[in-house]
Order: sequence, then C-alpha cells, then structure tokens
Amino acid sequence: MITNLPVSGARLWDSLMEFAAIGATPRGGCNRQALTTLDGEARHRLRRHAVALGCTLSVDRVGNMALTRAGRDPAARAVAIGSHLDTQPTGGKFDGVLGVLAGLEILRALHEAGVETLAPVVLVNWTNEEGARFSPPMMGSGTAMGLFDEAEVLARTDSAGAAFGEELARIGWAGAADPAALRDIAAYFELHIEQGPVLEREGCEVGVVTHALAQHWFDVTVTGEEAHGGSAMAGRRDALMAAAELMAAVERAALDAGARATVGRVSAQPDSRNVVPGQVWFSLDTRHDHETQLAALAATLRGEAAAIDARRGVRTAVEDFWISPATPFDVGLVDALRQSAAARGFAQRDMPTAIGHDAVYVARRLPAAMLFVPCHGGLSHNEAESITPEWAEAGLRVLADAVIATAGTPE
Repeated sequence: MITNLPVSGARLWDSLMEFAAIGATPRGGCNRQALTTLDGEARHRLRRHAVALGCTLSVDRVGNMALTRAGRDPAARAVAIGSHLDTQPTGGKFDGVLGVLAGLEILRALHEAGVETLAPVVLVNWTNEEGARFSPPMMGSGTAMGLFDEAEVLARTDSAGAAFGEELARIGWAGAADPAALRDIAAYFELHIEQGPVLEREGCEVGVVTHALAQHWFDVTVTGEEAHGGSAMAGRRDALMAAAELMAAVERAALDAGARATVGRVSAQPDSRNVVPGQVWFSLDTRHDHETQLAALAATLRGEAAAIDARRGVRTAVEDFWISPATPFDVGLVDALRQSAAARGFAQRDMPTAIGHDAVYVARRLPAAMLFVPCHGGLSHNEAESITPEWAEAGLRVLADAVIATAGTPE
C-alpha cells in the first residue's frame, strides 16, 4: 500500500507559503475571496505549475479548473484530487488550498519519477467553496454534480451587486466546458484541515472521514412593533427580545439532542439606539448525524417560535434556506486511506465532518473520500489558523498512497 513516489513535504510547505502570499493579510492570514482579482492570480499560478508538468487544463462554465495528467489506458476513467483556492475575508493559509497543493505535489512527484498511472489523474480547483462573497457555498462542485442550476449560479450577486458570471469573465476564468463533465470520474479524494480540535487533542496525525453530517439552514424573521426606548416595558412587542428567546430555546434543544446550532448573522430594524426593534432577521445553521434528529430540531424551532409569538405578540416566519442530507463516503476509498495510514504507522481515527466540503457534494454522485489533518486548537476561518509541516506531510503521504493505488500503475 505504501508508494515509493518521491512526494516532498518540504516542497508542499513551500507551495503553501507561496500561495499564502496571494491575498496575505497584515495579521498573517489570507483574503482571497472567490472571483476576485486575487483568486484569478492564484488560479494562474496553479495553471503555470501544472502545465509545466505536462498537464492539460479544462475550465468549465462556472470556473472549475481540471488539470489532467494522462494515464496509460485511454479508456480508463480518471482519479481526481481536489479542493479550493478561495478563502474567507479573514481566512487562514491552509483551509482548502492544502488539498489543492497536495494534489499538485502528487503530480510533481509523478512527473519527477516518470511514473505513468493506468488511469489519468486530475487535479480539481472548485469555484467558490467558501460562499463568503457569493452564497450559497460550494457552487462549483454543486453545479458540476447537478445539485445547483447553472444559470442561477451565474446570476447570483454579491453584496455590491456584482454578478457571479460577470466576475468570472472579468478575471478571465469563464470556461467553455460543461460542468457535468466532472461527473465522469472514477474516484475523488480531498485532503483538508480538520477545522476542529479532535485530532490534535487525541494525538492523531490523520483523520479518515467516514461521512458528513446532515445540515438544515434557516432564515428566521421576527416581526413585532417599533416603540420609543422610553416606553413602558409591559406590552412591548419587541422583536429582538423575542428573537433572543427563540435563539436560546434552540440552543437548549440542540444541546439536549447532541446537535449543533449556530446563529451566524443578525439584523435588527430600524437599527436605532433608542427604538425598540420592530423586525429582526437571523440565520440559523443546524447539524446532526441523523436526519430524523435534525427534523425533530426543526419541529422544535417552529414550536418554540409559535409559543413565543403567542406570549409576546410577535409574528415569526421560519423559512428553509438550505438542506444537505447526511452523506456517506465510499467504503472502498475510505478503507484505502485507512490502510495507507496504518502501513505508514500514523496515528489515525475515523470521524465525521460536520462542515460542508466539495467532497460532500461529489460523494452524492460519485465514489469519494476525505482525509483530515489536525489544525492548532481547531481554529479555522481565522487569520491565526495554523498547522505543522509534519501534519501536512502526513496527509500528503497517505493521500498519495491511496490515489496511486486507485489510479493503478503498470506491473
């Protein structure tokens, strides 16, 4: 199971630092949001490196990049490695880009060793995984896997009104290929930082991801009545106090159910210091291993909202924003990662991902697997996000073994 491919942890680390300079922030992080000029610059850099290795580039209509190293068998379906280059506005150096550059390092090692795999090996950079500038997240992989409508994706706008398709063209990455072509791959692997504290806390060098949690996101709007800040408390129809009570109720229910619930955004109107808010909107993100438990939490949310409405004289609208089912990863590919980690003597554990990744969308259509490496303190989507070169190399070596075993080499 161990490959002799000359992958280099040092070279991977140098590549990570090279790309971290594109959009580097004063606090040591990275701001390279999707379809910005900096995203375009990182894409050009990746293309130059891969084309120098003899890879061919295909770009589809939503900007997904597929860099292909040919295999010996022209009829064989490709084995893909991928992740994303875009970041959060105050992102770190490793989220997403680790998976892309580990794939690039595998291509470099294949080229350096003159190894010809039986199946082609494809490196994929998916467009807009983060969803920071254009929402929802994972637009590139979602469109490629047929989960999003291409025209709707291209028409999406950012907070400044810029359209996804127009910005894709502006930075020079509007391709002609059909996104659906990326469904014609035999297997997909993704390496990622954990974005949680488990691996570091348990002293594990890698985590083999077995499945993704179910997710249900909501838009919640509470409508009450504006009033002067000096008015009597009794009888107020305060939308913000009602929203706060509902948030606390959902937190209690999530803790009781072993679920995860997050209010990430809140907006109060009229947003005046001495006016009782008449309307409050907030986002709610819920996650659980089991879809039945997640559905029960949604029912609790709506039940608590109705009770609060009756007590406080407000009106609450709970609307579905996004639903993602629990998604298993391919048993055979997961086992290939486990075997590689064991053969190399790395401390490992099985684990789910509670976070959406491109691999989760791919797994809904194709055989896919994910591998995690630790990150310090579980900190991610933060400029202080950090990992060690040793963790990066452990993930690289396990990934390389599984990719080469899956792509095959001549006897």
